[in-house]
Amino acid sequence: MTNRRQFLTAASTVGAAVALGARPGEAQHDHDAAAPQDGAMPPAIRALTPMRQGVVPISVNERRARIEKARRLMREQKMQGLMLTGGTSMVYFTGIQWGLSERLLAAFIPVSGRPFLVTPKFEEERAMEQVALGPMAGDADVYAWEEHEDPYALIANALRTRGLGTATIGVEETVRHQFSYGTSRLAGVTLTDGTPITAGCRMVKDAHELALMRHASQVTLRAYEAAWKSLKDGMTQGDFARLVAMAHTQLGYSGSAGVQVGKYSALPHGSVTPQVVREGSILLIDGGCKVEGYSSDISRTFVLGKPTQRMKDVFEIEHRAQAAALRAARPGVPCEAVDAAARKVIVDAGFGPDYKFFSHRVGHGMGMDGHEWPYLVRGNTLPLAPGMVFSDEPGIYIPGEFGIRLEDDMVITETGAELFTPQSPSLERPFAAA
Repeated sequence: MTNRRQFLTAASTVGAAVALGARPGEAQHDHDAAAPQDGAMPPAIRALTPMRQGVVPISVNERRARIEKARRLMREQKMQGLMLTGGTSMVYFTGIQWGLSERLLAAFIPVSGRPFLVTPKFEEERAMEQVALGPMAGDADVYAWEEHEDPYALIANALRTRGLGTATIGVEETVRHQFSYGTSRLAGVTLTDGTPITAGCRMVKDAHELALMRHASQVTLRAYEAAWKSLKDGMTQGDFARLVAMAHTQLGYSGSAGVQVGKYSALPHGSVTPQVVREGSILLIDGGCKVEGYSSDISRTFVLGKPTQRMKDVFEIEHRAQAAALRAARPGVPCEAVDAAARKVIVDAGFGPDYKFFSHRVGHGMGMDGHEWPYLVRGNTLPLAPGMVFSDEPGIYIPGEFGIRLEDDMVITETGAELFTPQSPSLERPFAAA
């Protein structure tokens, strides 16, 4: 599956390649001179070493504890079960990693009693391999259906044998309509939104999850710094994206970034238009990696050479806005107050009204998914709680000129909030230790 950032990164790279193939003149020559050749690795990236020490995977016992928490929440929400299909929540609770297709594989976690799995018969052995490695090993029933059979009949039978023939079942939000609709046809079963269960478990991270996320942020920032040190006049946005990916690989992870240059940095999620870095170009990069399934999401904005005074002035406003969001975030404060704090700095500085120049929310929840509950957006009155993790990413986007976004990942603590990585100091020296 491809997420938004992966698509934008790939599109930027493809767009650059198409343009270079179509223009054999000066731009092609500059690209050849600036980009690393096949097999070449810039010294700053070559110097990186794997950051794997101390990284501990999520254990089977931790997943069992998650299932028990889900059951407690089911009782509170008057649900008798939770339906999961391939995706992040399936991995979170069961450890089973499964791609989606037209064939149903689903895990059901009842409020009490044995979980069960419904799987295509020809996939049964592969599914059982993963069940055996997770919290359902020895504590789950497996129902397999042949290609001509109705998997929903198996679900109905499994529910009836558990006394759940008229149960209310929570459906995880990413379950495909065809699967939830098929289950809804079962006589007596009521389906409802399972988000209070899945989000109720996933949106507050424990110490182990926070350690993995902090590490992921540090890996990405290290990769960005090495790529920045390798930036040269004449590179395309695709060239720089490849440097970021190469640096992540050197550090022992798979990571990426979308890259926007010059006036295209004013588009918050970028452009596929081919772009070339020149002296004085501003670059906005946005990406991350995963460490044992947990995400980083970091943006940095910098200039090759000397920024203009206007760029410096906007950066300073942006820096203050990010800091204001961080100060506003603390337990008990509604999510929307964090967005309001950053937005006030930007609007008061003349970049308003409202969403005109700061066109998106200030942050999104983070965890195993790069974007998950809850969201720092106007209208969300959910109180912040210790262990929640968000991006802190105000932006100022001036059409036709440039955009600046600073993004770091932020955890709510018992007394306030802290960033996993230091704020970027300046456009010229975007990394605190650089």
